[in-house]
Amino acid sequence: MPAFLGQFSGTAIGCPPRGSIHDVIINELLQEYRIEDVHVNNYAWADFLPEAIVEAEIAAAAGTPALAVAARRYYGAHTIMPPARLWPFNPSYGIVAMRDDLVCHENVIRRFLVAHEMACEMIRHDPRKCARIVARTIGVVDASFVAEAYQISPKYCASLPPQYVSSTMKFVDALEALGYISRRSNETDIFDVSLINEVHTAPPHYECGLPGALQ
Repeated sequence: MPAFLGQFSGTAIGCPPRGSIHDVIINELLQEYRIEDVHVNNYAWADFLPEAIVEAEIAAAAGTPALAVAARRYYGAHTIMPPARLWPFNPSYGIVAMRDDLVCHENVIRRFLVAHEMACEMIRHDPRKCARIVARTIGVVDASFVAEAYQISPKYCASLPPQYVSSTMKFVDALEALGYISRRSNETDIFDVSLINEVHTAPPHYECGLPGALQ
């Protein structure tokens, strides 16, 4: 990681707005490995990042899988560090609910979790079919675009493996160290796995990945 980050010495890395997960991860890594001469440029819209690379405003960008695909397709950029190596099990996605809803709308949330895991299973076993469905539903990108985004970020599951929880708590530490939060939340403040454990009794599927995915 020091060598990877060090190659951007004297330049800037572009990120979505300050406080976004990409911004926090890059700033935490620069601080952790004491890389002091790499600047982080924040952009109000992630869509501006590929053009910023072309215009040499930044040397690299951190963003979503969809951004990486767009940058490759339309600007000739390359993915040089996959998500799993930058910050393993990073909490960039999650299922969020109010605690009261876990009681008042328990059946609705349970049905959602079941549907969510069915969708994840479909992505894991038939990503091409899912890509066609997503492309048809969105109507903005084609199926190959969606399939490529799946390959960049191939971890799909409704469960909460211990590594995901640990990664999230590390992220909380980073938020506090960088001054983004004034009060540190503990694990029980963030996670309630009661319904997930009920509907997802099998081991987590995060490590299943997808054929040909970046690792």
